[in-house]
Formats: sequence, structure tokens, C-alpha cells
Amino acid sequence: MEKMQVQQWWRSVKSRLSYKNATIIVCLFNTITVLLLLQGFFFSSSSSSIASSNKALHRHIKECEEIRRAMVPVDLIRRVREITEDEYVGTEESEAKDVKQNAAMDLVSRLNNYRSYSDSGSTKALEEWRKRKMERARQRSVGKNGTSNSES
Repeated sequence: MEKMQVQQWWRSVKSRLSYKNATIIVCLFNTITVLLLLQGFFFSSSSSSIASSNKALHRHIKECEEIRRAMVPVDLIRRVREITEDEYVGTEESEAKDVKQNAAMDLVSRLNNYRSYSDSGSTKALEEWRKRKMERARQRSVGKNGTSNSES
């Protein structure tokens, strides 16, 4: 019997409750909530006892902030920044030297590896080519010097 009564009650509630009615109920609930929040916001700040305690709290916070600012070692911080900037510039120069030195060492090791892996025939041909180039360059420089001396 109880189940039948509950089912009948639920059917009657379902028939009365539509989306329109549910929307109206939710809107009324939201409106009442907003009004209560606005009332609490406006009327609580206007009371004199709360306002005076808020002023005292605000003054205390300002004083604490001023004390904290006075305790900050501004000169020390400025000096530390200067030292770190100087150190950064110094390390930047040494890093540039290190990079150049590393590149040079890398090239030397590459050349050594190339020479060790190349066969003797290609090495001899390379040496001969280099000697011919040097000889031609020497002859050109002697020719230029000779022509410039005879013109003078």
C-alpha cells in the first residue's frame, strides 16, 4: 500500500513539475540568494564597530608592510647584482675562448684522424699538389717583385 501511495504522489509531482516550473523555481532561489548576499555585503560594512576594526587592521597591515620594506637590504642586493653581472661578463669571455679552443682542438683531431685513415698514395699525391701550388705562388711573387722593380 505504501508503495502505491508513493507512486501516486510521485506521479502527481511529475505532472505538476515541468521545465518551465523548474526554471522558475531555480530563478527564484538564485534571486533570493543574491539579495541575501548583497544585504550582507552592504550592511555589514556600514556598521561602525566593524568599520573601526577594519581601519585598525588596515593601519596595522600598512605598518607591517613599511617595517618589512625597511628591513630589506637594498644596498646589499644592488651590490650582489653588480657582482653577478661582472662575473657573468667574465665567464662569457672565458666561454668564448673555451669555444674557440675546443673548435681548434676538434679540427686538429679531425685532421689527425683523416691522416691516419688515408692511404699513403693519396697522402703523397696531396703533398705533391701542395708543393706545386707553393712553387707556383713563389714564382708569381718573384715575377711581381721583378716587374715592379724594373718599372721603378
